[in-house]
Amino acid sequence: QLQLVESGGGLVQPGGSLTLSCAASGFTLDYYAMAWFRQAPGKEREGVSCISSSLYTTNYADSVKGRFTISRDDAKNTLYLQMNSLKPEDTAVYYCAAEYAPTVSICTLLTTNGRYSDWGQGTQVTVSS
Repeated sequence: QLQLVESGGGLVQPGGSLTLSCAASGFTLDYYAMAWFRQAPGKEREGVSCISSSLYTTNYADSVKGRFTISRDDAKNTLYLQMNSLKPEDTAVYYCAAEYAPTVSICTLLTTNGRYSDWGQGTQVTVSS
């Protein structure tokens, strides 16, 4: 059974840093594009960043470019999101998601057409002083 479990969320002051992890089990991460999404209260879910299965090509939302870094360790079956210079508007529940896309060297933050069919339960990130 495919499972994704996020961790690393918490309360941090503006300007601080957090690293989120997403541990995958029940499948091999190698064949999947992976992504982070977030949803703030009263707002729609938005794509934050993704990383392809081949060549590890990355993509970021404009709102996090230069501050967030996505990475993956397929040997550990784990996805990461390093978040620096956090702002109050980064407050949200962060979800990791997987899309079966072997040998594909691009990734997308769209969830249409059946993309990203597998999701974790989310981890809360709160940026506040």
